[in-house]
Amino acid sequence: MTSKNRPAAVVALAQGRTNRQAATAAGVSTRTIVRWLTDPGFRQEVADARTELLQLAVGRLAAASTKAVDALVDALDNERGQARVQAARTLLDACLALRESLDLEQRLATLETAENENGCR
Repeated sequence: MTSKNRPAAVVALAQGRTNRQAATAAGVSTRTIVRWLTDPGFRQEVADARTELLQLAVGRLAAASTKAVDALVDALDNERGQARVQAARTLLDACLALRESLDLEQRLATLETAENENGCR
């Protein structure tokens, strides 16, 4: 019965929710979440889901970054554009930071895969 609830728990945990919140989302006890978290496969599912969420966020930020650049360009001609410039900078900074985080996560996954392959030989 509880194994079909695992995807809801995976999503909740990937979104940064607490064990208790994940348990509520999945309709299981907190003890079940803690038990599932001892399973490396389950933890990997959470990590994979978190990576996917991060990739989606980076994509949305990348799409919105063109608007941020437009705001910067428009602000060059508008002396009241300081608030827009700040928002544009914030958005671009967030996009770059998330992209760097995603790149690091992918590099780490590549290294872990290589390490696992070398360890199995």
